[in-house]
This record gives sequence, C-alpha cells and structure tokens, in this order.
Amino acid sequence: MPWSNQNGGGPWGGGSGNSNKGSGGQGPGGQGPWGQGPNRPRGGNNGGGGKQPPDLEELIRRGQDRFRNIMPGGANSVVVLLIALVLAGFWLTQAVYTVQPDERGVELRFGQPRPDISGPGLHFHWWPMDRVEKVKVTEQQLNIGAKASSTSTAGLMLTGDQNIVNVQFSVLYTVNDPKAYLFNLESPPQTLQQVAESAMREVVGRRPAQDIFRDARQSIAMDVRNIIQDTMDRYQAGIAINAVAIEDVAPPREVADAFDEVQRAEQDEDRFVEEANQYANKKLGQARGEAAQIREEAAAYKDRVVKEAEGEAQRFLSIYAQYVKAPQITRERLYLETMEDVLKKSNKVILDDNQKGVTPYLPLNELGRIGASGTTATTKQGGK
Repeated sequence: MPWSNQNGGGPWGGGSGNSNKGSGGQGPGGQGPWGQGPNRPRGGNNGGGGKQPPDLEELIRRGQDRFRNIMPGGANSVVVLLIALVLAGFWLTQAVYTVQPDERGVELRFGQPRPDISGPGLHFHWWPMDRVEKVKVTEQQLNIGAKASSTSTAGLMLTGDQNIVNVQFSVLYTVNDPKAYLFNLESPPQTLQQVAESAMREVVGRRPAQDIFRDARQSIAMDVRNIIQDTMDRYQAGIAINAVAIEDVAPPREVADAFDEVQRAEQDEDRFVEEANQYANKKLGQARGEAAQIREEAAAYKDRVVKEAEGEAQRFLSIYAQYVKAPQITRERLYLETMEDVLKKSNKVILDDNQKGVTPYLPLNELGRIGASGTTATTKQGGK
C-alpha cells in the first residue's frame, strides 16, 4: 500500500514485525501518528496460544511483489499496455466501416475526397487522417406542398388565368454522383425542394387552371421534371430526376364551395353538349340515310324510265322497219293488235254482213245479263 515501508509499518506506525509486543508498546516503530499504535487483538502467538488470522495489508503487499516479479517494468508498464490496447481497439473501430447495399461511401483524406467510391461491404481507412461520408443512392421521394384540408399555404400557386390553386406533388430522384451530391451543394434536399417549387410555379403560371385540374396534368408534370433536371445539372448536384407526380390539385379552402359549384356547372355543360351531339348525330344519320335512299330510288327510277324509253324506241324502230317493207299489212296488223288489246276483256258478238235473219235467234237476254258485269260490243267484220 502507499503507506507501506521496509519495516512493514501501517498507517499508525506499527508493522507486522512488532506484532509480539503488547498493545501498549511505545517504541519508535510501534507508535502511530498520535503517539500509540492501534489496538491489537489479544491472545497473539505468545499470549493466547491461538492462531492469528493473516493481515490484509500483508496479503496485498505479497501480491504486489509477485506481480512485479512477473512484469519486469513494474506497474507503470501494465497501465501503459492496457491504455495502448484500449486505444488500439478504439482506433480499429473507427478505421473499419460498413457501407450498406443502398449506400455509397466517399473517403476523405484531410478533407480532400479520394477518387474511389466505396461500394457495399466492409472497408478500411486510416482514421483520423481519413473519414468517410455515406450517401443513399436508391430512389427517394420528396413531397412538396400541403393537403387541401390543411392551413398551410406552401402549395398555393397562381395560374395563367389569374386563379389560385393548391398543388401537392412529389419528386422521385436518385443520387448518381455521390461526390457532387456531397460537395457541390451545401444542402441538396433543400435546394431540390426550392427548385421543384419554382419549376412548378413557372409551369402552372403559364397555363389556365383547367389544364392543371383535369386536361394536361401529364404534360405539366413532364415540363416540371425537365426544368428541375436542367437546373440541377447546371448546379452539378449529382441528382437524377426520375419522375414528377402531381398528387392533388384543389382550390383554396376559402373558395372551395364556389369552385365546386363551378365544376358541377361545367360538368353539366359538358353533359348537355354531349347529349346534344348524340341527338344531332342520330338525326343527321337518319337524314343522311333517308337522303341516300331517295337518291337510290331516284337513280333506279331514272334507269327504269330510260330503259323503258329505249325499249319503246327500239320496238318502234323495228315496227317501222317492217312497215317500210309492207305498209298495208303492217297497218292491218297494228289495228288488229290494238283492237285485241282494247276488246279482250269485254263481251263481244261478231256478225257477218252476209248473214241475214240471224239476230232473232241469238240469246240476247242472257247476253245482257252476262254483259252487266262487262261491256257488250258488236263489231261487224270488215269494218274500219
């Protein structure tokens, strides 16, 4: 112990070498700092005949002596060795680092980035001269704007037709250059958010509200993505913009009800226009069908009349050719054919002029009854 000496004295000046003296011994080696030694238990080796228990201080002293024999350098060498082992372990934990599969590491030596990029796995660098910065390289999502139900005005934008809309959208991006991402911009996510908001306001400000609500969301998202990518490339941010998604577009809360009324009116207008177009197309189709049918009937009638006229003309020409050859015979034949057509449905009695006294013997009464349903004619043969 610190108070031990060559004679084995304790803190009160008494040592184990004077243990045979009485408790009241006043020798120079048996006195403590107050002039007397500590009270010893009675009945020591010379007094009571019992065995005295070992002294704790003596045991500690003997252990120290044995340890000094094992370690020639003494206690100071042990302490130095333990401190060195602790420092070596700490340094090793700092020198070895792990890069996850979705990360990439950039080592810096005295603050200067090294050319190599650390991939996934275990890596070693000379700490503290070197340190490592890790960057997540998988696709990340940046949400911009607030929901229509919230009181935030982050997504309020002015359209080209002087309307105000609340746009909520997200930007999907990946880091394609970890060095540029870490060292070219102070805060890449914040810069990306500001650039995305500016690009969306620029595109929305050039278009009417109807485009952002329904008609041209996809084209607006593409325009915003191109503007963001061009801007980040000029900043050399090491960021690739994968997509821009417009999640929600709504009017401000103060005019939401009026805007809903306008939207319903526009929907009713579109529905009425669509119904009117359907009715007009139906009627127009019917009219076109009827007109086509009339044209077809007229064309058919025209063809029939022309063909009949051509047939009659051909018949007349053929008869005229025969008439030129035999005029008298042709006239008689035409006359007989005409009379046949005229009288073929009437009751007829034909008498020869050479027959005399035949009339009283004819059944004229029966012929009259038969002629009630038709026409009775009397023709003399040879008359003209």
